[in-house]
Amino acid sequence: MTDYFFKTIVLSVCFFFFSCGTKAGDQEKQIRDRPGSNLNRQKSEKMPDKVLKTSEQWRQLLTPEQYDVTRKKATEPAFSGEYNNFKENGLFRCVCCDSDLFSSENKFDSGSGWPSFWAPVSEKNLKTAEDISLGLIRTEVLCSRCNAHLGHLFDDGPPPTGQRYCINSIALKFIRNSQGF
Repeated sequence: MTDYFFKTIVLSVCFFFFSCGTKAGDQEKQIRDRPGSNLNRQKSEKMPDKVLKTSEQWRQLLTPEQYDVTRKKATEPAFSGEYNNFKENGLFRCVCCDSDLFSSENKFDSGSGWPSFWAPVSEKNLKTAEDISLGLIRTEVLCSRCNAHLGHLFDDGPPPTGQRYCINSIALKFIRNSQGF
C-alpha cells in the first residue's frame, strides 16, 4: 500500500509540474522559430496515407525483434544497433511502412548508444506522444504513417535545433544516397 501511495504522489507531482510548463501554442512558436524548423511547411503539406494492419499482419512482415520494438515499444540494447556508428550517406526509412524519416546529413554521434539525429527529413512523417513508462516523463517518437515506435526525443541535441531524436536501429532501414536526395 505504501509503495502504491508513494508512486501515485510522485506521478501526480510530475504531472503537475509538466502541465504547468509552456502551453502548446508557446511550444509550437518556439519550434517554428528555431533555425531549420519546417513547422510552417508542415501545415501545408499533405499528410501521408495511414498504414493500418493487425498484430498478426505485422508479425508476418517483421522479425520478432522489429515487432517488439516498433509494435510493443521495446528498446534495443544500447550500442547494439546496426546504425549506431554508421557513417554512410543516405536516407533512413521506417522499417514498417517505408516512410522517409531521417537523413544521414542530420545524424550525429551522441554517445548514447543509439543512432541520433538533430532533425527529421519532414516533421509530418513523425508524431510524438508523452511516455511515462519508466516513471519518467519522456517524449516518444512515432512514425505518423504506421504508428511504429521509433525511439524518444530529447532537448539535449546540437544546434541548430537543440534536439536529439534517439532512435532504435531496428526500427529503421537505410537507403544509400543513390536516390538523388
